[in-house]
Order: sequence, then C-alpha cells, then structure tokens
Amino acid sequence: MIYDVRTYTCRPGTLKRHLALYAEHGFDTQRRYLGEPLAYLQTETGNVNSYTHIWVYADVADRAAKRMALQRDPAWVEYLDKSSSAAYLVSQDTRLMVPTPFFKSPLSADMV
Repeated sequence: MIYDVRTYTCRPGTLKRHLALYAEHGFDTQRRYLGEPLAYLQTETGNVNSYTHIWVYADVADRAAKRMALQRDPAWVEYLDKSSSAAYLVSQDTRLMVPTPFFKSPLSADMV
C-alpha cells in the first residue's frame, strides 16, 4: 500500500476560491478514478494558504493506472485548464509514502 500525500500552496487570499473551483469542477471527477481520499485537509496554523490531501493506492502500478485514466477524462482536463487560468496555485509538494511496519491503519484498507 502507498499513500500519495500532496500539499498545495495558493497565493495569499485565494485558497477559498481555489477550493471552491476544485469542489465544483474537479473533486467528483477525481474521486471517480482515484476513489475516496483518506484525507482532505486545510491548514489551520502555519502556512494558512495551503492544504493537503492523501490518496491511498495498492501500489505504484495501481496509482499510475488510475492517474492515467484520470488524465484522459475531458472533465478533468477542463478542470485543469480552469485551475491554470485562475492561477491560484504557487507550489505543489507530492510525496509517495509507505506505512511503517508496526502501524496498520484501519481506514486505509477500505480505501483501495
């Protein structure tokens, strides 16, 4: 099992608009291909212009296949165009992570 942990940073003052754009045009399409995210979190302290979401995959091949299918969906391409035009995002950090051997999350098994 792998966790795709993504943290995005928006230009100051644009986080709510970016999340509204994603909620309206991207989230349902993304879930159709990737399943439900393990978490979708908005920063409360620290860099309040950022948010993190975590997706769970069986392995890197599962992730690659699902993301490839997502990239081919015209609705997703349209969302990416809208997001790019809005220019709210300034950075993205993506980390693929694996669970430690001693911790078994009760949530992640149902996510794949």
